[in-house]
Amino acid sequence: MTTRDTPVTLELDDIQNGALHPRPSPYVGAYILLRIEDRRAGRELLRRLIPFLADATSPMDPSHQAWVTAALSYQGLKALGVPQDTLDSFPLPFQQGMAARAAQLGDVGESAPENWEKPLGTPDVHIGLSALSPDAAGLKRVLAPAREAIEELSGVTTIWSLDCYALPTETEAFGFRDGISHPAIEGSGIPGSNPQEQPLKPGEFLLGYENERHEVSAMPRPEVLGKNGTYVVFRKLHQRVAAFRQYLKANSSTAEEEELLGAKMMGRWQSGAPLALCPMHDDPGLGADPKRNNDFLFKEDDPQGMKTPPGSHIRRMNPRDSDISGFMRFHRMIRRGTSYGPLLPPGVIEDDGAERGLAFVFIGASLERQFEFVQQEWINKGQFFHGPPDVKDPIAGANNGTGSFTIPRQPIRRRLQGLPAFVVTRGGEYFFAPGLRAMRWLAELDT
Repeated sequence: MTTRDTPVTLELDDIQNGALHPRPSPYVGAYILLRIEDRRAGRELLRRLIPFLADATSPMDPSHQAWVTAALSYQGLKALGVPQDTLDSFPLPFQQGMAARAAQLGDVGESAPENWEKPLGTPDVHIGLSALSPDAAGLKRVLAPAREAIEELSGVTTIWSLDCYALPTETEAFGFRDGISHPAIEGSGIPGSNPQEQPLKPGEFLLGYENERHEVSAMPRPEVLGKNGTYVVFRKLHQRVAAFRQYLKANSSTAEEEELLGAKMMGRWQSGAPLALCPMHDDPGLGADPKRNNDFLFKEDDPQGMKTPPGSHIRRMNPRDSDISGFMRFHRMIRRGTSYGPLLPPGVIEDDGAERGLAFVFIGASLERQFEFVQQEWINKGQFFHGPPDVKDPIAGANNGTGSFTIPRQPIRRRLQGLPAFVVTRGGEYFFAPGLRAMRWLAELDT
């Protein structure tokens, strides 16, 4: 067993760079889903990809600023011919896939799998490739080997793709600066974005290492397949920007009140400046400063949520040191969001019918304890901050027009009613991103 004082050594040369590295800023990206129709072609694709999958040895080196990550679904491992005893060693959520677990994730109504964009959520999704780069030239360069291999192999087919890019405002579609929070991971060489957060054990994010429970989580067999791998959640989330703006306008009497209400729901001003550090007015300089815009906690300075409401989006997604149900460090996640679709022009409050939103990615060692727990308990319930059980995240929760949101204040708190769904799930899947040795093991299967 290691302790906080014992240095942690990660096998960085075996870990895919995309498993640990924060996305560049600005960025362009692409997500590509593949179906394996011939297991030999699938293995050959992996063989060709391996030399071009960057490892995590030098995350700050310029050569690591553009990369491709490869991951496989349970159905993809099956299609490759992975033996059944190995398939059975994966955790149940991964085996079942996201669509089968939609109800407990809050993917109901418009967000239910029957309404998802095909082929998302179907057994046809086998391999997921994600690519990120600071510019279009870098993206084209890192994707070229994969595109060439896919074109040449008749037994592997591209079935879906999505292009992403930083919006000109450097925000997500609702207008808030994105990509601010990233955890520190022991042994990774990548600093966290909050200097007040103690680095987390690598076993929270990578298989084969000690986690915050001082345990090594169960991993798929054989060890060569599981070690240095991680689970990846991919979700395409449509953002109803016009509806969000309409709601702010309907519940405010001035433009300044609209801005404040949006900040209370998010927990940050649109510039990225946190309410925890500037509760009464925006501070764009603070919001743009990565050394300061995430440097805060909640428990001592704002226990009642007078600055940052307990039910706000950022406090639900990362409660930090708040008094909550569940130990925060057991549920910490690496989260990455990349934008797709055009920006709705400022001031427009009518929906133009365009598809826009986030390609949401979660990376961690446990689908159930991290992503699914946060979705069920922190996003779509209120008990986690000792609030009413049916109160959901005002931004990302599965609201249906009857939701509410409370803003603590003196002398009387304010409670908003009639929250609709501002985010609709268009589809997604659970993937496993193997280490590089595991990729070779999969490529050399002879079943």
